[in-house]
Parts: sequence; C-alpha cells; structure tokens
Amino acid sequence: MPAALPTEDRPASRYETIRNALREAILSGQATAGLVLVEAPLAELFGTSRVPVRQALNLLHEEGLIRRFEGRGFLIDPDGRSKAPIRVPLTRELLGLEPQEDLIDYRPLGERIYDHLAETVIRFMVFGHYRIDEQSASEELNVSRNVVREALMRLRDKGLVEKEPYSQWLAGPLTAEAVKQDYELRMLLEPDALRQGVEHVPRGDLENMLGRIIRAQEAGRGVQRVDIEQLEQDLHVTCLAGLSNARMAAVIRQCQIPLNVGRVLHESLNTSNDEAMLVEHRLVFEALLYGTVDSACSCLRDHISKARERTLQRLKVLSVLPEPEVPRYLERLA
Repeated sequence: MPAALPTEDRPASRYETIRNALREAILSGQATAGLVLVEAPLAELFGTSRVPVRQALNLLHEEGLIRRFEGRGFLIDPDGRSKAPIRVPLTRELLGLEPQEDLIDYRPLGERIYDHLAETVIRFMVFGHYRIDEQSASEELNVSRNVVREALMRLRDKGLVEKEPYSQWLAGPLTAEAVKQDYELRMLLEPDALRQGVEHVPRGDLENMLGRIIRAQEAGRGVQRVDIEQLEQDLHVTCLAGLSNARMAAVIRQCQIPLNVGRVLHESLNTSNDEAMLVEHRLVFEALLYGTVDSACSCLRDHISKARERTLQRLKVLSVLPEPEVPRYLERLA
C-alpha cells in the first residue's frame, strides 16, 4: 500500500482559531464591551488547555481589543473607554457563535496533547535548545505523564524532538546548517516525489489549488497566514501524497521542518504575505496544468532553492527578536 505524507497538520493552530473567534465577536459587537474573559472558562468552552487560550488573549491584548484591569482576566474594551467589569458565564451566544458550531475538541486526549506539544516545539525550536520536562508538562496540561510521553515519542518519530537513553527530551535548535542540509535533501527528493505523486491528484483539485494561489496574490498584504499554510500544504504535502517509497516519504517529512520558520516569523512580526513564494507556487501549478511534469519539477526545484535563502534570512531576523514567554515545562539550555 502506498505510503502517504502526513495530512494531519491543521490549517490553523488552536490559539489562532480561538483568537479569530474572539476577535470577530468583539469587532462585531456580539461580545459586549466590559465583558471579562478568563482563561479557564474559555479553555473549557473551546475544549483545550489554557496555554492556547493564553496565547490568544495576549494577541488580542496586543491588538488593543482587550485590556488588563484590577481583577482576574481581561476586559473587552476595543474603544479604549472605561467599562465596569461584566462577569457572566461565557456561552456560545455571548461569543456570536452558532449553536451548531463545533467548538469543543472531541478528538482523543492523546491527539490533543500531541498537537499542543508539536505546536509548542515548532514555535520555540527556532529560538534555541530546550529541555522538555515530562512531569511539568503533565501538570501544566493536566494529563498523565504517560500521555505526555506518548506524544513526545510521536514527535521524536517526526524528527521534532530527540531523546538519548535515560536522558531528558530535547528540542531544537534549528540552526542555519541544519536548514541548509534539509533544503538540499528537499531539492533532491521533492521534485521526484512530485513526479510520482501528482498523477494521483485530480485535475480539478490542481485547478482549485491554483485558484487559491491567485486569490492570495490578489489579497496582497491582506492574505491570512492560514491561507499561506494551506498553499504550502497543497504543494508540499497533498501533491506528494501518492509517493510509494515509504522511506523517501519519511525523509521528506522530516526535512520540511524549516517550513515552520515562516509561521514563527508571522507570529512575531504579524506578517503573512510572501510574494515571491506565491509566484513560484503559481509557476509549478501552471506547469502541471498547462505544461509538462518535467517543467513543474524544475519549477519546484527552483522554488525550494530560493525558499532556502529566504528561510536563512528569516532565521537571522528571528535571532534578534525577543523569545516568546516560555512554558514552564521548557527549560532553555545554554
């Protein structure tokens, strides 16, 4: 049976989903000014841990939509006017959400913890070398240590963490040399994977993928990061999913870790658009639809080469940015 590249990556991280839902509720006026937002009730409503809720609230605070006050939580105050705190139970209706909207995460606990730890590791590995403490993580995430360990073992299989016998779990650092090596492998392997995999992708799907690129180009600076990540998923995961060589698929999967640098830079600088990347992606899909597979493979190889240089430049930018607030189960190593 052909081995497919992973498709479990969600188009938006959990904290972005929470931030977007709250932001829309605030800007639409559905969430009343003065309403108090507290981590624990929001985490229960969204079916998640407090960590992504905290990240979402911090982003809304930076945007000026909520503010701190003399009390627990944040006060909704988009206009900067003083409002008396309104402490009421948070419900779907208060957030402007339809009753049938599936906010609660019904996935197995292990899947949720795995996704959370993967998101955390990806976010911090570009800032340095970290030790992950199983016990602290289990306490922070309110799960058993076995659940945390199983998630970390899956992350090790994906190449995101490592563990020596009888030692701690380690994550990062994502160095310039590691990025160069990963991109060199991708330049060798992904074009051939595209040649094998794209024949399993219906033409209608390829047309839809090209359409998403064009819409992103038209949106300019207004394009959302979730849309950019979908474009990366289209080219570097979906179009390669028909690859039959399981070992080759595993190597490609691990070498795609530098794709996360773009997400981290977006979080730090609040930028989404990458015009050069959009042009390069468009050339690949136009070649697939209106040219030849050989031409598309050549365009993909050129894109990966140029993406390598952009990623190295982004790493330099990240090196001078302040490190995000570190969860207590991560310890930075010297």
